[in-house]
Amino acid sequence: MNTRFWLLLLFFGIALIQKNAAQSGYRIGLLPAVNINKPIGRGWAVNFKYELRQFVAEGDYSASPESAFEYDLSDFIFIASKKVGLNNTIAGGYLFRLRGATVTHRTIQQFTIVRKLNAFRLAHRISTDQTFEPDNPVEYRLRYRLTTELPLNGESVDPGEWYVKISNEYLNSLQENSYDLEVRLIPLLGYEFNDNNKLEFGPDYRISSFLENSPRSVYWLSVNWFVKL
Repeated sequence: MNTRFWLLLLFFGIALIQKNAAQSGYRIGLLPAVNINKPIGRGWAVNFKYELRQFVAEGDYSASPESAFEYDLSDFIFIASKKVGLNNTIAGGYLFRLRGATVTHRTIQQFTIVRKLNAFRLAHRISTDQTFEPDNPVEYRLRYRLTTELPLNGESVDPGEWYVKISNEYLNSLQENSYDLEVRLIPLLGYEFNDNNKLEFGPDYRISSFLENSPRSVYWLSVNWFVKL
């Protein structure tokens, strides 16, 4: 499939979000994360990610937001990946989540394809996961994410340069007989300090439950630090 198709898919996600967002309530929060990657040879790499969610406000679109400073959860994610072919990667991992007194476990499987074009890069990621939580049925999810990365100088991102990364993700969730679809749009500005450190920040918008005509929106301020050991 050509680049035009994937750009149309991205614009479809934006239009879908705009159509449903104004009909819902929303929450605003902070989403800081640290991502540490370590190549271990023969195409293998291991990755650890820590992510925290902190809500700061909530409201609906007919009134001003109200302060609602509330810690939500912490995620600890461990992933092992193997490069297969020139631009493909398979991966599997485990998530450990702390939310109050509740501990959640999740197993993760991923397949990523990267296409390097003249002035930017496209990445397609298909992933499945299974979430296990006390007193709740197992949740099965199927996710597709399209990401494009565009350097702001030249044709590639080099140390000391800025870049833009835009992701559009569709997350299908099935828990017992309940199905939901969440759409995410994440435009980030990044800066590469050197070959081993980079920082990305920007809005992370998510909308879900619009299939039931009761959409819920969350606006995160995402700050991601990437370290390569």
